[in-house]
Amino acid sequence: MSNNSQWNLFQSTMLNGSDSSMLNFKTLSALTNLNNFPSSRSSNHSPPNYNSQSSQNFPMPSQYQSSQFQQKESSMNNMFNNGLQSSTFDVFSSDNTAPVSRYPPAGNDIFGNDTATANSSNNSNFSNESFGNNQGVRETGIIEKLLHSYGFIQCCERQARLFFHFSQFSGNIEHLKIGDPVEFEMTYDRRTGKPIASTVTKIAPEVVLSEERVTGVVTTELRTEGSGGDTQGRISYENRGECFFLPYNKDDVEGNVTLRTGDQVSFQIATNQRGNLGATHVRLENPVHPVKYQGVVCSMKDVFGYIERADIVKEISFPFTEFKDSSKPLQLGDDVEFIIQTRNGKEVACNIERLPPGSVIFEDIDDTVMKGQVLKPLDKNPQNHLPSEPLPGRIRYRAPDYSEVEVSFGEKDQQGDFTLRHGDWVEFRIATDRRDQLKRATNISLLPESFVVSGERREQGIIAVLKQGFGFLRSVEREPKIYFTFNEVLEVQRKLECNDEVEFTVAQDPSSSFGNSRQSAIRIKHLPRGSVQFELLIEEGLVGVVTVVATELSEPSSPSKNSNHFDDVTFEPGVITLHSSSVKRTILYNIKDCNGKYIPKQGDKVKFNLYQIKRNKELIAMNIHPVNNTHTSDDLKYGYIAALKDGFGFIETIALDSEVFFRYANLNEPSSSLELGMEVEYTVSTRNTGNGGGSCASAENVRVLPPGTINDNCELLQPNVILDGVVSRPLRSVNPDQTEYAGIIQEVPTTEEENILQYEFGIKGLINKKELLQVGDPVQFQVDSKNRAVNIIAIRKKQRAHVDTIKGYFGFLTYEVEGGKKLFFHISEVTDGIKLHQGDLVEFVLVVNQRSGKSSGCNVTKISSAENSPPKQPSQRPEHLINRIRTISVKDDGSPKLIVIRQPLGPDGTNGFDPNARKQHIPGQLNEV
Repeated sequence: MSNNSQWNLFQSTMLNGSDSSMLNFKTLSALTNLNNFPSSRSSNHSPPNYNSQSSQNFPMPSQYQSSQFQQKESSMNNMFNNGLQSSTFDVFSSDNTAPVSRYPPAGNDIFGNDTATANSSNNSNFSNESFGNNQGVRETGIIEKLLHSYGFIQCCERQARLFFHFSQFSGNIEHLKIGDPVEFEMTYDRRTGKPIASTVTKIAPEVVLSEERVTGVVTTELRTEGSGGDTQGRISYENRGECFFLPYNKDDVEGNVTLRTGDQVSFQIATNQRGNLGATHVRLENPVHPVKYQGVVCSMKDVFGYIERADIVKEISFPFTEFKDSSKPLQLGDDVEFIIQTRNGKEVACNIERLPPGSVIFEDIDDTVMKGQVLKPLDKNPQNHLPSEPLPGRIRYRAPDYSEVEVSFGEKDQQGDFTLRHGDWVEFRIATDRRDQLKRATNISLLPESFVVSGERREQGIIAVLKQGFGFLRSVEREPKIYFTFNEVLEVQRKLECNDEVEFTVAQDPSSSFGNSRQSAIRIKHLPRGSVQFELLIEEGLVGVVTVVATELSEPSSPSKNSNHFDDVTFEPGVITLHSSSVKRTILYNIKDCNGKYIPKQGDKVKFNLYQIKRNKELIAMNIHPVNNTHTSDDLKYGYIAALKDGFGFIETIALDSEVFFRYANLNEPSSSLELGMEVEYTVSTRNTGNGGGSCASAENVRVLPPGTINDNCELLQPNVILDGVVSRPLRSVNPDQTEYAGIIQEVPTTEEENILQYEFGIKGLINKKELLQVGDPVQFQVDSKNRAVNIIAIRKKQRAHVDTIKGYFGFLTYEVEGGKKLFFHISEVTDGIKLHQGDLVEFVLVVNQRSGKSSGCNVTKISSAENSPPKQPSQRPEHLINRIRTISVKDDGSPKLIVIRQPLGPDGTNGFDPNARKQHIPGQLNEV
């Protein structure tokens, strides 16, 4: 066989009138195919035309150019054609394995000789008379046909089909079969001048594949060994009008598919070890009955995606149009079922249907937990990833038979995306892929002994900051905070919280650039509460005096009511002075290191423990508590909660002379629920409160008291007398611009001679603590022994409207205020905490903010639900249309304008018409009045 990698494609030409049964030119595509036949087919099974003409590329010997030779040749061809027409040359054998031929009929053979004489004569005589001089060039070919005493060879190095006589075969002719590879020399027949094969010898068979794929149809299905019969299947295909049947085995079929009778397939032709033809690399193209496959959607692009197949380790593309369920589009990870079609020579998934989750299973996971050691960890640097390595990691473990086994793993096989290192001890399970039986390690978890074996330096700290997918750790041994990502936490299912105590390893962040050598924490392990100590105890039970009070440097950022920490409020450290062995020492302290809510004052005698900070070796006082520093009754103050804001509030003093600022962090019981008017006790702080530069004092140690605890010895002067009045000055919580805190109610005199009296009031005097009394609001009240207004009730006009929208903690009513806008109200203004819905009918009081001038609804009371509210009259104009008409501006272009100077009124002075004025009547008749 030639050493060329491709068959030489050329078109040989022969003598005019050459016999095409001896030399038939075909188009072959691959050099290595010893069995590839031409793909051209005839429309029927008639014998080939042996009088085809072709160009003359081979020189004809001079003795064959005479007219006498041409006449003899023409006569011989006519005789040969007549013989072919009278007999069928190609038929199928009984087992349909390969085409066979009948013997030529009695009479003249293809060379014009008597058949009986030719058969009885010596083969050597035929050789001496028929073959010319040996050319000496050996070629290779395949036995294509074997007849009674001759056959045909398909050349491999060129496109030619040569005749050969059995006498030219060196060996037992009974051992020669169709498809056997042979070696020969080409020569010319002396009588006809046609090229023929001589000195034919059989060569060792080789399994040679055709480069071109051939299409065919499955005629016989594969049978299992236990079912009996032939375990081989057969595929039929046509070649030059002839039908061939090629066997195939289970290993010859690509993919985990079952071929059925009638399925269209493509395959390559090869010779087996015995030299016989067979089909291999059989690929299902179009099944006669579509086969449904399963898989999981693994990738999605703009208009197409990919499905990982469950039958073979392969992905198949699909267009989105092949999924017909429009109610819910396909998503990554969906289990699907589909059929395969070939489009433009490429397999495509079609008729896609969604399956219930968990329907597709790729692998079986063994329940046995194995223990092994990491030989090759995964590379976290994305620049070093190789796409050709789907399972780059390697683990070595000891099998049950005590043999050492290596198994691979990938990125998805870890229980978390934490960093693994060479030599780590891990636990895992063995997963076996159902498609190719590949084993890999999965459910990999890191064992604690890995940190002992590796000898890595572990640090401790707490979680200081949490962001979206990453955070920062406060290390015991380092000053700056250390960056970390959530995937480095070993406990995957644990919810991270600030102040969690952890253990970690500091390493170079693989995602940082070359110039930015940022360090990050990896292999983060949670520790029990109390394991991390930032300070080392040096001495305890020391006593000193506060010489410098710790002060606040910044304000809190809107602390919540239930916050029990300082919300990142920073303080300037204070100083405690003590005398030890006649030596004066000064120790720094922070407010957060004081016990409970105790805040030292200058001159306080305190008891504390001395600690050393591990990261900088500095000394600091902690566990600070007072020594005989109890608050006297003169230090405690009492009042009422007058205002509540976001994170802070104000206390109304008993004297009604001012309000006191406080933070929720200063509450003794931060979990207490605060409400307006609550009685509290507190102490006044002498240090800088940082309350925005205001002049009011700051309250500390605020404690909520039970109702009725504060006894101000106030009694009603006239319990049965209720006075009418008008608010002449509101509380400062309503109008922050005024200097006086207390509000004033002016009594409405009953006679002209009666003097106008005024009474102060505070938050305690309001029956409804949420009532925002404004200037001019009419009220009813009583007077106590301190000449203050108490039991105040606002007399306001109630309005009604429907709820337009509800948006979280506020909403809007269908009541128009300035600018045609809807009236705003807060959910806290709804009485009894009733939940409102759109369309509910409510009753409310209109209040105008003195500072901003904006209106809002207060004391919102639900009257009826939306389903019980009467529908709007269809004759009414839509509210949005009314608002639009009101906001239309008319340009002053000098043209005449129509101005309404008087609105239409009815006879009784009311708007509109009397609904009873118009009555139904018969056309042409008037109703009597």
